[in-house]
Amino acid sequence: MTDSMLLGEVEITRVFEQRTAAMPRESVFPDSAQHWQDNRDLLVPDFWQPDTDQVLFSMQTWVLRSGGRTILVDTGIGNNKERPYMPLFAHLDTDYLGNLARAGVRPEDVDVVVCTHVHGDHVGWNTRLVDREWVPTFPNARYVFSRADFDYWNPDNARTTRSGRRMQNVFEDSVAPVHRAGQTVLWEEQYEIDGALRLTPAPGHTPGSAVLTLRSGTDQAVFVGDMLHSPVQLAVPDCGPSFDEAPAQAADTRRRVLGWAADNTALVLPAHFPGTGAAEVRRAGTGFAVQSWAGFSPA
Repeated sequence: MTDSMLLGEVEITRVFEQRTAAMPRESVFPDSAQHWQDNRDLLVPDFWQPDTDQVLFSMQTWVLRSGGRTILVDTGIGNNKERPYMPLFAHLDTDYLGNLARAGVRPEDVDVVVCTHVHGDHVGWNTRLVDREWVPTFPNARYVFSRADFDYWNPDNARTTRSGRRMQNVFEDSVAPVHRAGQTVLWEEQYEIDGALRLTPAPGHTPGSAVLTLRSGTDQAVFVGDMLHSPVQLAVPDCGPSFDEAPAQAADTRRRVLGWAADNTALVLPAHFPGTGAAEVRRAGTGFAVQSWAGFSPA
């Protein structure tokens, strides 16, 4: 077991901010208790604690080394963030940058930061607090956002969102500073990072949610962000979390992307799966099942 693997010519490394975090199942997946009982063998012990009815997550970044560049996929929660309506994300003091350093990545080494969507646990380490000011953590990087999410979560646009107050301060402290620094790339229909890596829209969780597809040699993979929060959504793709802005659209996106992954033997890498963190999937009845788990070290 390892925290790195090679797909084609792209190296993938898993770097944790938090190895495990827990939230009440009913708050994340309301009205879904039977789905969890029906899939108990899939979910216990890595993804669900049935005695406390807690869903288990990891907070992590996928580090890609491709074409001579270092690329981060999602940057977690961040330290010192003021999150009055998301206490799990508030005032953290983790050794995330130390974990990156142990994986051989210094902030100045990062060339591209991919944000699969703009939520507080995916953009937090975009910035860090220096002399009471939020500054870009990765000074030489281009930060890549979908324009749809950038516009949707920009408070200047005064959107009414399902997430509501849970997103308080996120754009202001983790997105706006890198935009002011001139380090953002806002894409629309698709965005090609290099010949192996391409971002495409995957709306539903947020309007601008995206998946990052890897094709290198004979290997394929897809980094799905929060399209999946738990393997229960493989078995029951219509089972969505309370964080989805457009639940029906999110379910359609899950079915489409998982269908592509199953048909193309592509590794699926969600943002928050503990355990070994990623899997190949196959079609199974009206949903999907795990064909095999990836060889990353368990969380």
